Amino acid sequence: MRLSNAILCLVSFIVFSFLQSPAFAVKRSYVVYLGGHSHGIQSSSVDLDAVTESHYHFLGSFLGGHEHAREAIFYSYTRHINGFAAHLDDEVAAQIARHPKVVSLFLNKGRKLHTTRSWDFLGLDHNGVVPSNSIWNKTRYGEDTIIGNLDTGVWPESKSFSDDGYGPIPSKWKGICQNQKDAGFHCNRKLIGARYFNKGYASVVGKLNSSFDTPRDKEGHGTHTLSTAGGNMVPRASVFGFGKGTAKGGSPRARVAAYKVCWPPVSGNECFDADILAAFDVAIQDGVDVLSVSLGGDPTAFFNDSVAIGSFHAIKHGIVVVCSAGNSGPADGTVSNIAPWQITVGASTMDREFRSVVVLGNNMHYKGQSLSSKVLPDKKFFPLLSAADAKLANASIQNATLCQAGALDPKKVTGKILVCLRGKNARVDKGQQAALAGAVGMILANDFLTGNEIIADAHLLPASHINYTDGLAVFAYINSTKNPMARIMPVTTLIGTKPAPFMAAFSSKGPNTITPEILKPDITAPGVSVIAAYTEAEGPTNEDFDKRRVQFNSVSGTSMSCPHVSGIVGLLKTRYPNWSPAAIKSAIMTSATTLDNANEPILNASYIKAGPFSYGSGHIQPNFAMDPGLVYDLSTKDYLNFLCTLGYNDTLISTFSQDNYKCPGSINLANFNYPSITIPNLVGSITVTRTVKNVGAPGTYRAQVQKPVGISVKVKPKNLKFKKVGEDKTFIVSLKVKKGEAIKEYVYGQLIWSDHVHYVRSPIVVKAV
Repeated sequence: MRLSNAILCLVSFIVFSFLQSPAFAVKRSYVVYLGGHSHGIQSSSVDLDAVTESHYHFLGSFLGGHEHAREAIFYSYTRHINGFAAHLDDEVAAQIARHPKVVSLFLNKGRKLHTTRSWDFLGLDHNGVVPSNSIWNKTRYGEDTIIGNLDTGVWPESKSFSDDGYGPIPSKWKGICQNQKDAGFHCNRKLIGARYFNKGYASVVGKLNSSFDTPRDKEGHGTHTLSTAGGNMVPRASVFGFGKGTAKGGSPRARVAAYKVCWPPVSGNECFDADILAAFDVAIQDGVDVLSVSLGGDPTAFFNDSVAIGSFHAIKHGIVVVCSAGNSGPADGTVSNIAPWQITVGASTMDREFRSVVVLGNNMHYKGQSLSSKVLPDKKFFPLLSAADAKLANASIQNATLCQAGALDPKKVTGKILVCLRGKNARVDKGQQAALAGAVGMILANDFLTGNEIIADAHLLPASHINYTDGLAVFAYINSTKNPMARIMPVTTLIGTKPAPFMAAFSSKGPNTITPEILKPDITAPGVSVIAAYTEAEGPTNEDFDKRRVQFNSVSGTSMSCPHVSGIVGLLKTRYPNWSPAAIKSAIMTSATTLDNANEPILNASYIKAGPFSYGSGHIQPNFAMDPGLVYDLSTKDYLNFLCTLGYNDTLISTFSQDNYKCPGSINLANFNYPSITIPNLVGSITVTRTVKNVGAPGTYRAQVQKPVGISVKVKPKNLKFKKVGEDKTFIVSLKVKKGEAIKEYVYGQLIWSDHVHYVRSPIVVKAV
């Protein structure tokens, strides 16, 4: 017996030790970022193979051999981004992270698409966002600019990607149409390229079947965003007959390419770092001019962020990268994609509504919105019921109030109009639950946080989405009478509504939590109820119960505002092909407006005055961006200097600059030549320096200052005289805390340089401590 026990213990010890060996350690997928490459943009296949071999050799030194490295690595970034993605156990990952060649090592994290979907122009038609015919003519509608889109792919059959009237594909294009495993997917002279990247996703969810081997968009998001940026003109476009007009992207004659990096959600994440980096690496090589990126994650250190890394390498090659700010508003400090080399876009409304009026039994009228094609009988009133009063016996009041699945009692709901509160579950799902319980219609009421932000969704029953104040009135009416009644009027499309724009409640806000000296977001653009092309693989609500199919759909999110700006960038790239990404960004920012169509300050969703942490420099105005007068320019070296101020050393920066770069001896982040001025911790006084470049006619610009509360501002010199295009002038701005007047919170002002034709405006954001 003792011998048997001894043998058993020995075997157990051996098995335990074996399972604890590196070969059996739990492995996770990591990205190892090594900077840039020494080979040039015209690299050969031999160069690329050599890079891959170097990655095997490097990792093999940690894993005990070349073959182990081959098995572990699932991406080798060989073109512009130097690094690899691999399956590693945490102990090995920690060893690699300490190696002097490694810039950063981070988990292959998931990121989210920045659409509200039905959860919680194509546009370019309203709010001054539509470029004038003269501007479109001067820019040839963005002709031959190549816009790439990192997203869920594309529905190639959409009319927005028709190549009628297009000439040959530009010779600079080096991309492909990756359709080897999807014979029905075709590119053309408009949609000139499409690729998919799913190895990072597979490393998390497991082996994928062949249905994943396609750049086809089965979700709708990618088709919507790409067509908003560069979709062709499509007459008589609409959603169920609403919003009828000619659909067109910001650069309607641009060539477009899709890079599919996002897949069905796993733990709420859809787009993984390893795939995002692979797409950036290839897109740069393919020859895109603009990259539109409507996805992101929590703010993090720049070189632990795949979008920031990819964007950095893109701008080194003159590619403008436009990113969504995120949908985590209205809380402060939620903005993502906060690198200074990215254009970060918030979301605001436009002056178009899909109005559906709610009429109560007391004859009060409330203006809601909807895209429901179903209507109730004309002028007929129905019993009105609060969802809280319709709960099943075993359901909570909260779940019933939100109209969640399994919470509503059909005996109470049948034949009535149900009032549901916004939040938690999908807006269209609330309507579906109401319909399943027997409701004839739904009124969706906002909560306090969502305020006046009402969204037109393609509900499956007659429905109207109303704001917070009107929702309170409806609930008060229900509680005031024994027999509350209501009707929902049919949807009508209205243009020119006021106030517009105002900020969407979901739009993520500053301050920038990584580098608070850089104001983010940079700009805002239409992102609420935006109509654009869509997949026909799913219904307009993306819910399993929705069997309808549409060619165009209305969607909301900073995902939708981002490609508006990408389209405008396409026009600017066509008109000014030699401008740097920073110059284009400056033109967009300094020409923006902070006023709505009633000539009043832009508001937030609660109709309270918004500020730079909501909209950055303001709402985009493409006509003015085409002739900005002056620009704040930046080079790659300026961005390297920026990184020096964050503590990155010469050796580390040299790995991705491909030069023997040395940080300047003395550098102040406040002097980074950004088109906005942000001082997060002002003690006493500070003097900041900026340089502007003349891109217009010769002339003299005079400084105008609106001072932040409790802060004195002086500009020297007060006048800048330019004699020629391309001339630079430097000025200083001195800011000083006024004793006894300053408040210890952020305050806002602005600096405007004007020659009475151009108004070059920069926000001033200051917090005294």
